[in-house]
Amino acid sequence: MSQQSRGYPFWFGGVAASFAACFTHPLDLMKVRMQTVKPPPGAKSVSALGVLRATLAERGIRSLYTGISASVFRQMTYSLVRVGSYEKMKLHMSKESKPSALRLLLAAMVAGGLGGVAGNPADVLLVRMTSDTLRPPEKRYNYSNALSGLIDLTKTEGFKGLTRGIAPNSLRAVLMNGSQVGSYDFFKSRLIGQSIPVLNVRLRDNILLHTIASALAGLVATTVCAPADVLKSRVMSQSGHHSVLWILNHSLHEEGPRFLFKGWTPAFVRLGPNTVLLFIFFEQLKKAWDTLSPRQLQAADTRKPTTQH
Repeated sequence: MSQQSRGYPFWFGGVAASFAACFTHPLDLMKVRMQTVKPPPGAKSVSALGVLRATLAERGIRSLYTGISASVFRQMTYSLVRVGSYEKMKLHMSKESKPSALRLLLAAMVAGGLGGVAGNPADVLLVRMTSDTLRPPEKRYNYSNALSGLIDLTKTEGFKGLTRGIAPNSLRAVLMNGSQVGSYDFFKSRLIGQSIPVLNVRLRDNILLHTIASALAGLVATTVCAPADVLKSRVMSQSGHHSVLWILNHSLHEEGPRFLFKGWTPAFVRLGPNTVLLFIFFEQLKKAWDTLSPRQLQAADTRKPTTQH
C-alpha cells in the first residue's frame, strides 16, 4: 500500500498546532486583550504597548503565558479536527483525480466548521482565562487550568456555557480554515518550481517553500477572519447574555466599523508566526512519518505468520 493511499495520522494537525501555540501564546493573549478591553474615556483605542505593560505588571514574563493550558486544549480539539478532517477529505478526493482549488477550498471550509464546533468549549476557556485579570475581582472566573475551567463551566453554565459564541466561532473557523489551510495549499502548489532571483534558488518542497506559502496564508487568514474574531472574543468574554447581533450593533454605534478590525496588527503578528510554525511542524511530522513508515511496514511483514499448505 502506498504512502499516498494510506495518508497520515489524524492527530498530526493537533500536535503541530500545539507546538506552534507554545511559541505564539503570548501574542494570542495580547490579541484577545486588545479585542475585549474597552478604551479609557477620551481615547480612541487601546494600544498594544499599553496592554503589554499592563500584562507584564501582573506577574512579569509569566503573565504572558496566562491560559496556556486552554491554548493547548484548544489546539488538540479545534485544530486537530479542522486539519485532520481536511487532510482526510483531500485524500479521498485525490483518489479519483486531482481536486480543483474550489473543491479544496470547500473541503477546508467544511472541516473548519467541524473544528469550530469541536473546539468551542476550549475557545471559551481560552478567552476567559487570557482576559480574566482585566475584570473586577468579583467578576473573575479564576480558572486555575483548562481542566478545572471545563468542569466549572459545565457545572455552572451547562450546555449553554459550552456553546457560548458558537455561531461567530464556527463562522470564524470556516473562514480560518478556508483562508489559512486552503490558501496554504494554493500558494504551495503555485510556488513550487518557481525561481527567486534575489536568493538565486528554485523553490522545492522544503522548509523555504513551506515558510513562504504559510506566511502568505497567514496574511490572508488574518484579514478574512478579523471581523468574526473580534465578535467571537466579545461574545465569549461577556458575563451577560447579549446576542451577536446586539453586540455588533452596539459596537458599531459606539466605535464605528473600524472595531471589526481591532487588534489586526497583533492578530497578524500572532497568526503569521503561528501559521508558519503550524505548517513547518506539520510538514516535518509528515516527512518523519514517510521515513519511518516503510520500516514499520517491513517489520510488520516479517512478523506475519506464513501460511502453511
